[in-house]
Amino acid sequence: MAIRNLSNLRAPKKANENKKRVGRGMGSGMGKTSTRGHKGQGSRSGSSLMRGFEGGQMPLHRRLPKRGFTNIFRVEYQVLGLDRIAEILEAQPGTEFTHENIIALGLLRKKGALIKVLNNGEIKTAVTVHAHKFSATAKAAIEAAGGQAILIG
Repeated sequence: MAIRNLSNLRAPKKANENKKRVGRGMGSGMGKTSTRGHKGQGSRSGSSLMRGFEGGQMPLHRRLPKRGFTNIFRVEYQVLGLDRIAEILEAQPGTEFTHENIIALGLLRKKGALIKVLNNGEIKTAVTVHAHKFSATAKAAIEAAGGQAILIG
């Protein structure tokens, strides 16, 4: 790796190339048809095709079936099971599961995700879990073990 200083700075590739100037005669290298080719719809003035146009063939977005309904107000939660919490408690006893700790432990795929705790597995140690949502059985299981289920926001 070369050391960068003022004596060996260079512009990035293609940084010094001129803009393509069409319609400026034969000497420009883009004369006669001005890079539009011969005849056809694309060579005409004012030509612009709609997005997804396939030359008159039925476009893909019209060939595919449309089914169902997408709720744009749906709230997505990342699921965290009691079995994963129990595994981590065995390795690191006394861990409190706050939103930051859960992210630091790598239990979530997305950083800004909302967390829902589900009761898949069993927990025997008292632990405090902070989450955006709990299933009723998960909350009961945490409290039965002597812990706390705290709702965030």
